Amino acid sequence: MFVPIFQAVESGIIYAIMALGVYLSFRVLDFPDLTVDGSFVTGAGVAAIAIVNDVPTVIATLLAVVAGFIAGSITGILNTKGKINPLLSGILMMTALYSINLRIMGQPNLALLNEDTIFTQIRSFWSALGIDDVLNGMLTSMGLENTPGTWGILFVMIIVTGLIKLLTDFYLKTEVGLALRATGDNEKMIRSFSANTDTLKIIGLGLSNALVALSGALYAQYGGFADVGMGIGMIVIGLASVIIGEALIGTKSIMRVTLAVIGGAIVYRIVVTIALRQADFLDTGDMKLITSVLVILALVIPKLISGQKEAKRKRRKRAELQNRLKGEAS
Repeated sequence: MFVPIFQAVESGIIYAIMALGVYLSFRVLDFPDLTVDGSFVTGAGVAAIAIVNDVPTVIATLLAVVAGFIAGSITGILNTKGKINPLLSGILMMTALYSINLRIMGQPNLALLNEDTIFTQIRSFWSALGIDDVLNGMLTSMGLENTPGTWGILFVMIIVTGLIKLLTDFYLKTEVGLALRATGDNEKMIRSFSANTDTLKIIGLGLSNALVALSGALYAQYGGFADVGMGIGMIVIGLASVIIGEALIGTKSIMRVTLAVIGGAIVYRIVVTIALRQADFLDTGDMKLITSVLVILALVIPKLISGQKEAKRKRRKRAELQNRLKGEAS
C-alpha cells in the first residue's frame, strides 16, 4: 500500500500546480473558468509534440506555459471585450481548445514512453547520487517490502511546487496582485480607483491557465503520454483540491491558503487512490463519482459543523439569559 500512496503524493504535487491556477481564477478573481479542462491538455499536447520533435524538455515545458497563458488570456478577452458571460467564455474556449489540441498533437494520443523527458532526466541524475538505495534500505529495515523506484521525482517536484507557491504568494502581495484580488472582491470599487479591471482579468486568467498548462505538461511527461481527453473534469479536481485544502487548513492568509491548496491536491489524490483500492466496491470508472462526493463532503461538512457551533452558542446565551432573569426575579 505504501508505493501506491507514494505515487499518489507524487501526482498530487503535480496536480497542486493546476490547483493553484484554479485558485487564482476561482477564488482570487471569482471567475468560474472552465478553460482549465482544455488548457491542461494544451500544456500536455504542446510539451509532448515539442519533445517528440527533439525540442529540449525545459524549453518544451516553457512553450506549454506560454500556450496556456494565451488560452487563458483569450478567455479573458472574450469576457471583458466581447462582453460574454464568464461561464460561457470558459465553455467556448474549452470547446475550441478541443479542436486546437487535436491540431497541435496531430492525433488523439501521443506517447512519450521512448522519449527523453524532464522526469527521465531526474531519474538518471538521482540514481547516480545513490540516495534511493539509502532511503529504500531504511524502509526495508522497517519491514516495508515494496519501495519506490526513485525518490528524485518527489523531492524535485516538492521544490518546484514550493517555488511556484512562493512566487504566487509574492505576486498576490504586489500592487498588481492586490489590485487583482480587489477585482475579484469588488470590481466596481476597484474600477472607481481608475484601475483597469479588464486588463487585470486578462492577466489573471492568463496566469491561471499558464499554471494549469504547466501542470499538464509535467503530468504528460510523468505519465508518458498526452491524450486529448485527459483534461475532462480537471476543473472539478482543481476545485476539490481548493475546497478540501481550505476546509482542512484554513484561509487566514495568502501563504496559508496557497499551502492549503497544495495540501488539498495531495489529500485528494491519496483519498482517491485508497478508494480505488477497494476493488469490492469501486473501480477506475468511479473516479469522477469519488471526486464529486469529496467536493460535496468538503462543502457540506464545514457548514454543518459551523451551524452546530452557532446553535450551541445560541443555546448557551439563551441559558445565560434565563439564569440572569431568574436571578433578578428572586
